[in-house]
This record gives sequence, structure tokens and C-alpha cells, in this order.
Amino acid sequence: MQTTSHENNITQGVIWKQLLLFFFPILLGTFFQQLYNTADAIIVGNIAGKEALAAVGGSTATLINLLVGFFVGLSSGTTVIISQFFGARDAKQVSRAVHTSVAMAIAGGVILMAVGLTMGPLALEWMNTPADVIDLARQYLCIYFIGTIPSLIYNLGSGVLRAMGDSRRPLYFLIASCLVNIVLDLLLVGGFGMGVAGAALATIISQLVSALLTLRALCQPGAVYQLELAKIRIAPEMLADIIRIGLPAGLQSVMYSISNVLIQASINGFGTDVVAAWTAYSKIDCIFWMTLNSFGIAITTFVGQNYGAGLYDRMKKGVRVCLGMAFGTTFFVTAALMAGGQWFFRMFTSDPVVLEYGVRILWYLAPWYLSYVCVEILSGALRGAGEAVAPMLICCIGVCAVRIAWLWLAVPLWPELETVLTSYPVTWVLTAGAFVLYYWKGGWLQRRLRRQAQQKTAV
Repeated sequence: MQTTSHENNITQGVIWKQLLLFFFPILLGTFFQQLYNTADAIIVGNIAGKEALAAVGGSTATLINLLVGFFVGLSSGTTVIISQFFGARDAKQVSRAVHTSVAMAIAGGVILMAVGLTMGPLALEWMNTPADVIDLARQYLCIYFIGTIPSLIYNLGSGVLRAMGDSRRPLYFLIASCLVNIVLDLLLVGGFGMGVAGAALATIISQLVSALLTLRALCQPGAVYQLELAKIRIAPEMLADIIRIGLPAGLQSVMYSISNVLIQASINGFGTDVVAAWTAYSKIDCIFWMTLNSFGIAITTFVGQNYGAGLYDRMKKGVRVCLGMAFGTTFFVTAALMAGGQWFFRMFTSDPVVLEYGVRILWYLAPWYLSYVCVEILSGALRGAGEAVAPMLICCIGVCAVRIAWLWLAVPLWPELETVLTSYPVTWVLTAGAFVLYYWKGGWLQRRLRRQAQQKTAV
């Protein structure tokens, strides 16, 4: 199987170097993806006020993550399947998976747009969105969901490229779309005074730019993943394999988002100042999450290629190396965020009450970030090897179910902001412990290898 200069076989070479070469483009790409979301909040918050800031974050962001997150989680099955086929040097199956994935993105985008436009406004009311925010939130949400097809095409397409070991071009595409978004934010929000509508339009136009660039890359002649428009269709057996691995991740994302919807509903009960502070915190908080998520994506692809190539010792060593790098990086990110304190929040607003709440939230949650490292890295490693159900169950029970139970049982007894926030560290610690036990003591790899051997014998 021929490879192009953009493809990267990470079954060879020094492990920490291979992980870092893959990690940094993903991190920078995630940074720029977050930057164009954060640009909306910074520009809207400073120009249109704290009500508009709460409208582009808060309930709208939580609902977007709920719906988009399901399809992005589902598409993670594409990355795993393609990385394993690429590691096994099976070009025919790589091609079939790519065309099925693009067809999935188009169909999923249509479904997501319909659900978002019809159910989104109703969900804002159910979440007790503050009265001075809800009309702006409806406006932002409806415009945003018009652009979901390009969003899914980019996410699935970049997943295909990363499965090949190409994490650089998705970065370049995000830089381009980020610059487009910032320019349009300044023009539409600052110049034309369009408020949250301008921010939403800027976002969907920038997503269209990244989608077109991604499609152009996938159509590269001679590449093992070359996309041919006439061949875009769903191969049923390939779709079944993608769903088998991706559906648990999609359901996990939904459960995360449902628990976050309930948390947002609780946050909304404390008023607009707290909602605005929570919105700003969620943007600052993403510095940590995008860093750790980049390690998670890197280890998923690393494990996928090495598992497909049968290099199990290298696969396990890569997980240990990635854990060490993730713990070290998380420590420094946490220290930087806590040291920055109020300075970070001043990028979003100068309101003294919002600033006070924001710093209070940051200092309460940031010290617990280290507890989540094992959750992200070990779940990514397990999914890379095709072990998708167990990570979903551990996260859904340890994070989501326990968090929902906490909100229903603890918050009514102690209706304070800190009680709501405590749902995060409690569930992080419990879930991390469960992943450590399952990964090192659960015997999952032996079971997978036995099933794999039985399947080959049956054939």
C-alpha cells in the first residue's frame, strides 16, 4: 500500500517523539477551534454586554455540545476503524470506510439541523434560561444549527486524516477558519452591530470554510484515502463496524451532555451574573480540556495503528508514556490557570460581580483537573484497540449517573453554587479509579485477542 507524504505510520520510531509529533498539531488545531468559539464570547461580551455573553454560552453551548457531541462521538468509530485498517495496510477497506464516513456526515448533518431547529428553543425554556437571555439564546441557536452539515464534514474528515497520522492539515484548516471567524465577528458584531446573530453567522461561515478545505484534502489524487464524489455512499457492513465502535462514544457524549444540561439548569437558577461567569469559565476551562483531549486523540490513533499491526507491547508502552506526559502537562496548565485568575476573566467582561463569581468557580475546580487524566488517556487507549463498550459504561456510570444523582440528592439539601460544582471532582475521582482497575486488571486485551483468533479460525 503506497503512502503519501501526509500519511504517518506511527508503528515505528521513538514513542514519545511520535506522540508529540502527533499531539502538537492536534493541540494547536483544538486551540484554534476553541479560539473561534472564544472569540464570539470575548467580542460579544465586550460589545453587546453580559446578557449576550450568557446567550452565546450557557444553555446554548450545552445544547450544541449535546447534539453535535453525539455525532462527533459516533464518528470516532471512523478514526479507530481507519487507523486499524491503515496499520494493517488494507487500502481497500480504508477507502470504503472513508466514503461511508462522508456519507454519514451529510446524513447526520441533515438530521442534526432538523432536531436542533425544532427542539432547541423548547429545551432553552426547560433549562430555565434567564428571561433577559432567552430570546438572544434562541436567535443564536437557530442560526448555528443551519451550519451543522459543514461542521460534521470537517469533524469526520479531520478524523480520517488523523487516522492516517496526518494531524497537520486539520490544524491548517482550523487556523484559516479561525481567522475568518474573528474577522467576521469584528465586522458583523462590532461593525454592523448584529449582536449574537452576527456571532452565529460568523461561526457557521467559518465552519463552511474548514469543511471545504477538508473535502479538498480528502480528494487528493493517489492517496490511500482519496475521496471520489461519485463513490460517496454508505457501505452497510462498514457502517455497522463504525457504529459498533462509535455508538458507545456517541452515547457517552450524550450522557455527559445531559448531565451538563442539568448542571446548566442548576447554574441558571443563580441568575445572569453566575451564568455569565460560568460561560467565561467554560472558555478558560477549555485550555485544560483541549490539552488533555489532544493527548486522548493522539493515544487513540497510536493504539489503533499499533493494535492493527499486532504491536501490543509497543501499544502498552505508548499508553504509559502518554500518561506521564499528560500528568506533567496538566500540572503546569492548572498552575497557569490558577495564577492567571481574574486576568483571564477580564478578557470577557469587566463586571465586578461576574469577575468575582468566575474566579470563585476556577479556584474551586482547577485543583481537581489532575484526577481526570486517567479517564481521558485510558478511555482513548481502549477505544483505539476497539474496546468501546467498557469505556462508555464506566463513564456513563462513574461520571454521568453519579453526577445526576448528586444534582438530584445533594443540591436540594445544600442549594449553594459550590454544591453544584462539587459534582465534578466527585465523579472525576470515582471514574479515574474505575479506569485504572479495568485497564490494568480487567483482562480486556486477552479477551479481544481470543475473540480475534476465534474469528480467524471460523473464517
